[in-house]
Amino acid sequence: MKINEFCELLKTPMGKINVKWVYLLILSIIWGSSFILIKKSLLGLTPYQLGALRTIITGIFLFAVGLKSLKRIKKREWKWIVISGFLGSFIPAFLFAIAETEIDSAIASILNSLVPLNTVLFGFAVFKIASTKRQILGVIIGFIGTSILILKGADLNPNQNYLYAGFVIIATVMYALNVNIIKKHLQNTSPLSIATGNYVAIFIPALLILLGTDFFTEHTYQNPDFQMSVVYVVILSFFGTALAKVLFNTLVQISTPVFASSVTYLMPIVALGWGLLDGESFSVIQVLASGIILLGVYLAHKRKP
Repeated sequence: MKINEFCELLKTPMGKINVKWVYLLILSIIWGSSFILIKKSLLGLTPYQLGALRTIITGIFLFAVGLKSLKRIKKREWKWIVISGFLGSFIPAFLFAIAETEIDSAIASILNSLVPLNTVLFGFAVFKIASTKRQILGVIIGFIGTSILILKGADLNPNQNYLYAGFVIIATVMYALNVNIIKKHLQNTSPLSIATGNYVAIFIPALLILLGTDFFTEHTYQNPDFQMSVVYVVILSFFGTALAKVLFNTLVQISTPVFASSVTYLMPIVALGWGLLDGESFSVIQVLASGIILLGVYLAHKRKP
């Protein structure tokens, strides 16, 4: 099938249904793999170097393909573009890096599953975006599955400092606000324009933070893990941030905020798989909890009969 024929298929009602789940699965794989990449990047970089470098490299990728798309952004939309950039990209990049200095990558991804719950709460309370009873039930069931994963993870890893989980929880609140901002105020703006505009706003702050670290010193370069850490950051920046941001913004626009944010329910399954390969603990109960999470996703997005 040619690309143009495939695009025409996606315009059909059935195609629209399929493409939402395709985006969801692709994002789950990309973002589910991001946590192990953060973990590996921290071997040769500090959390602040990682967060800043990730933002800078992602910005370069997006500027290379998306600068022309900035013309599509209306003047009144720039305020929301800037807020979206800081809430959805800039601050969370540092929060997750700091968190993973003390907790496993899989646990960080599991905590990230709080995003759909926060999306529903803030969507209703702040943005007046209605959610159905079925969506709320699905979110609650998914949250129960997430809680089981967290509790079991704590049993398997008693030496981890779970106070650092608070950084992930703060990030999930920011992600939830960002999802609702895109749906409420940037619904008709090109996903590439949103992503590129985000990084126009946060590129300079990230550069200033990187300059404030010892990244450009000989001490950093002498770290035997430095080169591979930079490679991991480049992969993380291109796939886990630049490409994923455009895909996610598209998903928000063609679906609902709750559906888009439910990518965080599937990400832990991918992240747990990577964690297992990297020697992190995993149990049968966590497999069952993952099944509960999938049930929550299904209920949250099943149409009324």
